[in-house]
Amino acid sequence: MNISLADFDAHPEKVSKKIVLPNEREVLLRPLRPDDASILGTYFLSLSQETRNLFAPHPFDRATADALCAQIDSTREMRLLATVKEGEIEQVVAYFITFFYVYDGDRKRYEEWGIPLNDATDCQIAPSAADDYQGTGLGRMMMEHLVELYRALGYQRMVLLGGVRQHNKQAIGFYKRFGFRTVAEFTTKAPNYHMIANL
Repeated sequence: MNISLADFDAHPEKVSKKIVLPNEREVLLRPLRPDDASILGTYFLSLSQETRNLFAPHPFDRATADALCAQIDSTREMRLLATVKEGEIEQVVAYFITFFYVYDGDRKRYEEWGIPLNDATDCQIAPSAADDYQGTGLGRMMMEHLVELYRALGYQRMVLLGGVRQHNKQAIGFYKRFGFRTVAEFTTKAPNYHMIANL
């Protein structure tokens, strides 16, 4: 695959993909667009409190969706949507964040643990899926797609953005299937693990 960060904006079809879930539901994986504020906001508001507690890189409201869609910068980040069609209406069912740089807070913690991170070779990821689509195979297919994109872009490691809650055994098992390993424990509002994977 021959792609660059510029393709996310100029040629989104290069980084988009149609997949079919085991339940035969067709899903489109594609980058966030400036005109997606409405459907992204609806997705945020649809998430249960439990899902919100497990995935919290930013607020889940319409104002945040409006701001994200107005400030798309594919040279630094990519927000991958999984969408399905309900008649003619497109609906977001999963949302994965990728930073093509290392968040300062995470960089400092990793340095304290003797693991320097590099913006040129390390990317960060934070996944979420609608409650009804968790456990359907969608997350695995999105990760497989993203891993292929990261390798094509020349990245060598994936770092979980902000880590993962220690009690979230399902997520930890999911990340381990993609080669993530636990680096250290830390506590914010709850005990967390930082995890990193080689690509």
